[in-house]
Amino acid sequence: MSEINQAPDSGTASGVPADQRQWAMFAHLSAIVGALLTSGVGGWGTFLGPLIIWLVKKETMPFVDDQAKEALNFNITVAIVFFALWVLVFITLGIGFLIAIPAWCVVGIAWLVFAIIAAVKANDGISYRYPFTLRLVK
Repeated sequence: MSEINQAPDSGTASGVPADQRQWAMFAHLSAIVGALLTSGVGGWGTFLGPLIIWLVKKETMPFVDDQAKEALNFNITVAIVFFALWVLVFITLGIGFLIAIPAWCVVGIAWLVFAIIAAVKANDGISYRYPFTLRLVK
């Protein structure tokens, strides 16, 4: 039997340590937990988790800094879309529900799918960029 020389394990092939990958995954998943515990998709609970993780870990974990900002920006963008749809409903005196309800369903499902994809990618040590996201927090 021959021994194979291996380099020290850095967490994954991406080189991101396991603890940073885990915290980055938590940043993405905390939005889902926030939606379940508070006002649903588009509410304040969806960006509270990523915000807290970003504020606590941004100085010590660069990968978490990047991914928590990404999750925060995406959830703020979704909240803006939901708010704009509510404005449409009020401006049209309720007729906007014909557009808003299907749009809320589509955006909500897309939000859930993208959040899960981002969590899986972050756990693999890959920087994920959400589509259609306003980069408000830099």
